[in-house]
Amino acid sequence: MNKLISAVAVICAALLVVYSTIFVVDQRSYAIVFALGEVKTVISEPGLHFKLPPPFQNVLFLDKRILTIDSPEADRFITAEKKNILVDSYLKWQIKEPKLYYVSFNGDERRAQDRMSQIVKAALNDEITKRTVREVISGERGNVMEAIKRKVTDEANQIGVKIVDVRLKRVDYVEQINASVYDRMKAERTRVANELRSTGAADSEKIRADADKQRTVILAEAYRESEKMRGAGDAEASQIYAQAFGQNAEFYRFYRSLEAYRASFKNKNDVLVMDPNSDFFKYFKASGAASGVGANVKSK
Repeated sequence: MNKLISAVAVICAALLVVYSTIFVVDQRSYAIVFALGEVKTVISEPGLHFKLPPPFQNVLFLDKRILTIDSPEADRFITAEKKNILVDSYLKWQIKEPKLYYVSFNGDERRAQDRMSQIVKAALNDEITKRTVREVISGERGNVMEAIKRKVTDEANQIGVKIVDVRLKRVDYVEQINASVYDRMKAERTRVANELRSTGAADSEKIRADADKQRTVILAEAYRESEKMRGAGDAEASQIYAQAFGQNAEFYRFYRSLEAYRASFKNKNDVLVMDPNSDFFKYFKASGAASGVGANVKSK
């Protein structure tokens, strides 16, 4: 019985020894193998691997994935204009050299994140203090992020970390100066609006004056053409009249007198004070042979 118990104990001990020599590396992790406290090898390929049982060799696993450092609160910085702004940023990073990373932080991810946050904050401070608020918020925001990424990358390479991306999520004024900034923005927009209105009014007056000028010119040209056509028509009418009445001058004079009589005695209340012997009543007189046309008119 004692022999059986001893055999089982030996088998269990052997299994424990064998189990302690086997380890699996996940595709999302690095494995650092230590031999008596010193780094012996770094395994980055996933799969089944073997090592000596503790305490001769130990294994430490590090995350291979892209990690994010997102600050819970915005940091305050001073611009080149000596104005305070709040900057909320985040950092994407990844372990590039596991051995150097372990030496720098002893494999502690929290210490690594704290160190990376300090590096990012220092880079932000260096870049923001050289620029104005307008440049940081809109004008050169892309350039700011690229400059910060370069600085952080240079320092991160020294601790075995690869910087994937650095982004500014939010850039805003501190609460104390928001009101003054909004008032200044409102005044600026009002000034621009008034300038646009005045420019528009000047343009409208210019367009209206030009339209009035064109209208006057068109009416003048139309009146000139109408008078020219009317003059030509009157000349042609006079010529026709002259040709028609030139065939019998006495009849023409008689016809014109009738026209004058019709215009003078148009209404019953019309009164003329004239000498009865006036030539105006020439064709009212019985001229007999003196005027054949007058005799005919009298008889009628």
